[in-house]
Amino acid sequence: MAGEERVESGPAEPVAGATAKKRGFLKRVGWILGATLIALMICYASLLISSDGLQPDQREKVQNAIAVLQQQGFNREAFILKHLTVFRRTDNWWNKYIGHRDAYAATNFPFEVVTLYPDFFSVPVDDKERAAVLLHESCHLMGDGEDAALASTWRNKRRIGWTADRYHQTRVWDATEKLTRASFPYMFQCGTDGQSDCF
Repeated sequence: MAGEERVESGPAEPVAGATAKKRGFLKRVGWILGATLIALMICYASLLISSDGLQPDQREKVQNAIAVLQQQGFNREAFILKHLTVFRRTDNWWNKYIGHRDAYAATNFPFEVVTLYPDFFSVPVDDKERAAVLLHESCHLMGDGEDAALASTWRNKRRIGWTADRYHQTRVWDATEKLTRASFPYMFQCGTDGQSDCF
Protein backbone atom coordinates (compact mmCIF):
# COMPACT_ATOMS: atom_id res chain seq x y z
CA MET A 1 0.00 0.00 0.00
CA ALA A 2 1.08 3.44 -0.67
CA GLY A 3 2.32 5.48 2.25
CA GLU A 4 3.08 2.50 4.47
CA GLU A 5 6.57 1.94 5.67
CA ARG A 6 7.86 -1.55 5.60
CA VAL A 7 9.44 -2.66 8.88
CA GLU A 8 12.10 -5.32 8.68
CA SER A 9 12.05 -7.73 11.54
CA GLY A 10 15.47 -8.80 12.75
CA PRO A 11 16.92 -10.17 15.91
CA ALA A 12 15.68 -8.32 18.94
CA GLU A 13 18.31 -6.37 20.79
CA PRO A 14 18.73 -7.27 24.46
CA VAL A 15 17.25 -4.92 26.94
CA ALA A 16 20.06 -3.36 28.97
CA GLY A 17 18.11 -3.48 32.23
CA ALA A 18 17.55 -7.26 32.11
CA THR A 19 21.28 -8.00 31.78
CA ALA A 20 22.15 -5.62 34.58
CA LYS A 21 19.54 -7.19 36.88
CA LYS A 22 20.79 -10.71 36.16
CA ARG A 23 24.40 -9.73 36.72
CA GLY A 24 23.43 -7.86 39.88
CA PHE A 25 21.65 -10.89 41.33
CA LEU A 26 24.56 -13.24 40.59
CA LYS A 27 26.97 -10.72 42.05
CA ARG A 28 24.91 -10.51 45.25
CA VAL A 29 24.78 -14.30 45.55
CA GLY A 30 28.56 -14.42 45.03
CA TRP A 31 29.09 -11.84 47.77
CA ILE A 32 26.82 -13.74 50.17
CA LEU A 33 28.57 -17.05 49.50
CA GLY A 34 31.99 -15.42 49.83
CA ALA A 35 31.09 -13.70 53.10
CA THR A 36 29.64 -16.94 54.48
CA LEU A 37 32.78 -18.87 53.55
CA ILE A 38 35.01 -16.26 55.19
CA ALA A 39 32.86 -16.31 58.35
CA LEU A 40 33.05 -20.12 58.51
CA MET A 41 36.82 -20.04 58.04
CA ILE A 42 37.19 -17.48 60.84
CA CYS A 43 34.97 -19.56 63.12
CA TYR A 44 36.95 -22.73 62.32
CA ALA A 45 40.27 -20.99 62.99
CA SER A 46 38.93 -19.62 66.28
CA LEU A 47 37.98 -23.14 67.43
CA LEU A 48 41.55 -24.29 66.82
CA ILE A 49 43.25 -21.22 68.27
CA SER A 50 41.21 -21.36 71.48
CA SER A 51 42.09 -25.00 72.20
CA ASP A 52 45.20 -27.17 72.48
CA GLY A 53 46.22 -30.03 70.22
CA LEU A 54 46.95 -33.58 71.32
CA GLN A 55 50.20 -34.68 72.90
CA PRO A 56 52.21 -37.34 70.97
CA ASP A 57 51.17 -40.18 73.32
CA GLN A 58 47.52 -39.11 73.02
CA ARG A 59 47.77 -38.96 69.23
CA GLU A 60 49.13 -42.52 69.23
CA LYS A 61 46.14 -43.79 71.23
CA VAL A 62 43.76 -42.06 68.81
CA GLN A 63 45.53 -43.59 65.80
CA ASN A 64 45.38 -47.06 67.38
CA ALA A 65 41.63 -46.70 68.00
CA ILE A 66 41.06 -45.54 64.42
CA ALA A 67 43.07 -48.54 63.22
CA VAL A 68 40.66 -50.83 65.11
CA LEU A 69 37.72 -49.24 63.26
CA GLN A 70 39.48 -49.58 59.92
CA GLN A 71 40.40 -53.22 60.54
CA GLN A 72 36.76 -54.01 61.32
CA GLY A 73 35.47 -52.48 58.08
CA PHE A 74 34.39 -49.03 59.27
CA ASN A 75 36.18 -47.47 56.31
CA ARG A 76 34.07 -44.32 55.94
CA GLU A 77 34.24 -43.56 59.67
CA ALA A 78 37.99 -44.27 59.78
CA PHE A 79 38.59 -42.04 56.74
CA ILE A 80 36.70 -39.14 58.34
CA LEU A 81 38.50 -39.56 61.66
CA LYS A 82 41.91 -40.00 60.07
CA HIS A 83 41.84 -37.39 57.31
CA LEU A 84 39.08 -34.84 57.96
CA THR A 85 39.03 -34.49 61.74
CA VAL A 86 41.15 -32.23 63.91
CA PHE A 87 41.53 -33.59 67.44
CA ARG A 88 41.99 -31.27 70.43
CA ARG A 89 42.65 -31.98 74.11
CA THR A 90 41.13 -28.85 75.65
CA ASP A 91 37.81 -27.12 75.15
CA ASN A 92 37.52 -24.39 72.55
CA TRP A 93 35.48 -21.24 73.18
CA TRP A 94 32.30 -22.80 71.77
CA ASN A 95 32.46 -25.86 74.04
CA LYS A 96 33.12 -23.60 77.03
CA TYR A 97 30.16 -21.41 76.09
CA ILE A 98 27.59 -24.19 75.65
CA GLY A 99 29.03 -26.42 78.35
CA HIS A 100 28.78 -30.20 78.33
CA ARG A 101 28.00 -32.97 80.72
CA ASP A 102 30.70 -35.41 81.72
CA ALA A 103 31.85 -36.88 78.46
CA TYR A 104 34.76 -38.63 76.83
CA ALA A 105 34.61 -36.34 73.80
CA ALA A 106 32.75 -33.45 72.19
CA THR A 107 32.28 -32.81 68.48
CA ASN A 108 31.86 -29.48 66.71
CA PHE A 109 29.85 -30.23 63.55
CA PRO A 110 30.25 -29.20 60.70
CA PHE A 111 33.80 -28.10 61.52
CA GLU A 112 35.00 -31.68 62.14
CA VAL A 113 36.72 -30.71 65.40
CA VAL A 114 36.69 -33.34 68.15
CA THR A 115 37.77 -32.52 71.69
CA LEU A 116 39.00 -35.56 73.59
CA TYR A 117 38.84 -35.14 77.37
CA PRO A 118 41.27 -36.75 79.84
CA ASP A 119 38.81 -39.58 80.56
CA PHE A 120 39.05 -40.67 76.91
CA PHE A 121 42.70 -41.55 77.50
CA SER A 122 42.46 -42.94 81.04
CA VAL A 123 39.06 -44.66 81.49
CA PRO A 124 38.74 -47.01 78.46
CA VAL A 125 40.62 -50.22 79.15
CA ASP A 126 42.01 -50.61 75.62
CA ASP A 127 41.94 -49.47 71.99
CA LYS A 128 38.62 -51.23 71.32
CA GLU A 129 36.84 -49.17 73.95
CA ARG A 130 38.42 -46.00 72.59
CA ALA A 131 37.31 -47.15 69.12
CA ALA A 132 33.74 -47.39 70.41
CA VAL A 133 33.94 -43.80 71.64
CA LEU A 134 35.37 -42.65 68.30
CA LEU A 135 32.69 -44.58 66.41
CA HIS A 136 30.11 -42.59 68.39
CA GLU A 137 31.88 -39.31 67.58
CA SER A 138 32.17 -40.22 63.89
CA CYS A 139 28.37 -40.32 63.76
CA HIS A 140 28.32 -36.74 65.04
CA LEU A 141 30.94 -35.79 62.46
CA MET A 142 28.50 -36.99 59.79
CA GLY A 143 25.71 -34.87 61.26
CA ASP A 144 23.89 -37.42 63.44
CA GLY A 145 22.40 -36.38 66.76
CA GLU A 146 23.10 -37.98 70.13
CA ASP A 147 20.40 -40.66 69.91
CA ALA A 148 21.42 -41.78 66.42
CA ALA A 149 25.09 -41.93 67.45
CA LEU A 150 24.26 -43.90 70.58
CA ALA A 151 22.08 -46.39 68.69
CA SER A 152 24.62 -46.87 65.91
CA THR A 153 27.47 -47.49 68.34
CA TRP A 154 25.46 -50.01 70.36
CA ARG A 155 24.32 -51.90 67.26
CA ASN A 156 27.90 -52.12 65.95
CA LYS A 157 29.74 -52.89 69.19
CA ARG A 158 30.16 -56.59 68.39
CA ARG A 159 31.73 -55.75 65.04
CA ILE A 160 34.44 -53.77 66.85
CA GLY A 161 34.96 -56.64 69.26
CA TRP A 162 33.52 -54.62 72.14
CA THR A 163 31.34 -57.31 73.72
CA ALA A 164 29.71 -57.96 77.09
CA ASP A 165 31.71 -61.09 77.86
CA ARG A 166 34.91 -59.07 78.04
CA TYR A 167 33.84 -55.50 78.80
CA HIS A 168 30.63 -55.71 80.85
CA GLN A 169 32.41 -54.50 84.01
CA THR A 170 34.15 -51.47 82.51
CA ARG A 171 33.04 -47.90 83.14
CA VAL A 172 32.65 -47.15 79.43
CA TRP A 173 30.43 -50.21 78.89
CA ASP A 174 28.35 -49.47 81.97
CA ALA A 175 27.77 -45.82 81.04
CA THR A 176 26.98 -46.62 77.40
CA GLU A 177 24.60 -49.44 78.30
CA LYS A 178 22.70 -47.24 80.77
CA LEU A 179 22.33 -44.42 78.24
CA THR A 180 21.29 -46.82 75.47
CA ARG A 181 18.82 -48.67 77.69
CA ALA A 182 17.23 -45.36 78.76
CA SER A 183 16.92 -44.08 75.17
CA PHE A 184 16.13 -47.36 73.40
CA PRO A 185 14.45 -49.84 75.78
CA TYR A 186 13.36 -52.00 72.82
CA MET A 187 17.03 -52.91 72.26
CA PHE A 188 16.94 -54.77 75.57
CA GLN A 189 13.83 -56.93 75.17
CA CYS A 190 15.48 -60.11 73.93
CA GLY A 191 16.51 -63.38 75.52
CA THR A 192 14.49 -65.76 77.67
CA ASP A 193 13.97 -63.08 80.31
CA GLY A 194 12.89 -60.47 77.74
CA GLN A 195 15.36 -57.99 79.19
CA SER A 196 18.62 -58.96 77.47
CA ASP A 197 20.59 -57.02 74.92
CA CYS A 198 19.33 -57.70 71.39
CA PHE A 199 22.62 -56.75 69.79
